Amino acid sequence: MSDLNDLAERVAERLIARGETVAIAESSSGGLISAALLAVPGASKFYGGGAVVYTARARLTLMDIPQKAMDGLRSASEPYALLLARVARTNLKATWGLSETGAAGPDGNRYGDLPGHTCVAVSSAETSGSATLETGSDDRPANMQAFAVAALKLLLDTLEA
Repeated sequence: MSDLNDLAERVAERLIARGETVAIAESSSGGLISAALLAVPGASKFYGGGAVVYTARARLTLMDIPQKAMDGLRSASEPYALLLARVARTNLKATWGLSETGAAGPDGNRYGDLPGHTCVAVSSAETSGSATLETGSDDRPANMQAFAVAALKLLLDTLEA
């Protein structure tokens, strides 16, 4: 957990120094990204909100992304992760959107991804980026942790670029 907490503290420092905020939309990490950021004292200065978007119903209800917007997209993909990051940022009026979507395990998902697969994305008004992580493991808790770390690393790398 220390890697995750350390990353969250570093992200928080950068966001606070820049006077910026972040909104989170996560799936297979199950809220670990938000929990790590909210564990940082002063989180209200940089954390704009977040949602665990684990199902199609959650995507529609929490993110207001209709099924029509999913045409040509599938969950657990970089394009979908970018959509989630952009929508989280826009809906919560944050500077940055950060998302994660994948298959924590012990089984793969219905799209054919093996356990340990996730896509993470970051979005601001000026830039966006995404990445795919394959842990090769079916260890659900370890994958959830690795997914949250990957998302925060992506955000930190983008903030430091």
